[in-house]
Amino acid sequence: MEQLIKTAEGILSSCLAVKEGEEVLIVTDDTRKRIGEALYEAAGNLGCERLLMVMKERELSGQEPPKAVAAAMKNADVVVAPTAQSLTHTNARIEAAKAGTRVATMPGIREEMFSKGAMTADYDQVEKLTEVITEKLTKASEARIEKDGKVLKISLKGRNGVPSPGVYKKPGQCGNLPSGEAYIAPLENGSEGEMIIDGSMVGIGKLESPLHMVISGGRLRSVTGEKSENLDVLLKNETNGTLCELGIGTNEAAILNGIILEDEKVYGTVHIAFGTNTSFGGVNKAECHMDGIILRPTLYLDNEKIIEDGVFCI
Repeated sequence: MEQLIKTAEGILSSCLAVKEGEEVLIVTDDTRKRIGEALYEAAGNLGCERLLMVMKERELSGQEPPKAVAAAMKNADVVVAPTAQSLTHTNARIEAAKAGTRVATMPGIREEMFSKGAMTADYDQVEKLTEVITEKLTKASEARIEKDGKVLKISLKGRNGVPSPGVYKKPGQCGNLPSGEAYIAPLENGSEGEMIIDGSMVGIGKLESPLHMVISGGRLRSVTGEKSENLDVLLKNETNGTLCELGIGTNEAAILNGIILEDEKVYGTVHIAFGTNTSFGGVNKAECHMDGIILRPTLYLDNEKIIEDGVFCI
């Protein structure tokens, strides 16, 4: 526990710039209570007014926390949320950011992830690359992903890229920790084609064999492959099955390990997600937000090749 607390102090200081006297709220669940307690102790060691709220595990990523938690999030200076399921794309997180809270979400975090992989990155470098990719996403009208002969076209017209560099020091800034990605909410009816997901997938974990997805009119029409039945919630209705995100990993230290929090940050990967995107510029509110990682993709933004077979070209 002592090492966890020490690492937590570093995270709070370097990534969130917590100050003595600030109110730091730790939101966790029964599965991540030990990590929550380490962050709580670390905040106390840094002279903060700290609070710890423990809830039961959410059923799906994107499911709202209890009302009492949501209210507390809006009134804190800093929120750190080590949870099993993601709070990143919830209304609770959106409202907290609007109120000026700095929020770091840690969906699926494990104790060993504190000391290796994405958390150990040079975040100055991560921030620089993330800013470049974010700007390119904002300027682009269309993205095209190519993988194993499959092509997926995604309309980005009028939408802005969002940086998640792992550094949240100003009021209202928020994102994942560990982090390192640039992402965007595509037009909800603007995705057409097929894609191979071969890294990991929320609801399954690290993939032993690839999934094949068919997308039309912005919605997932079919998904086949081992354990694809785990994704039935995406075919339950059109809001759940809406392609809601395109993301690009920018963290060279990140390791593919089956935990989406780190997987989607792996350098040179691309991910797409289905479900809710109201927290970052979209209009689709669903029951879930589920990401899938594409390894060694080729990615074009308009006519500019950004990634070729998993290698950045910029």
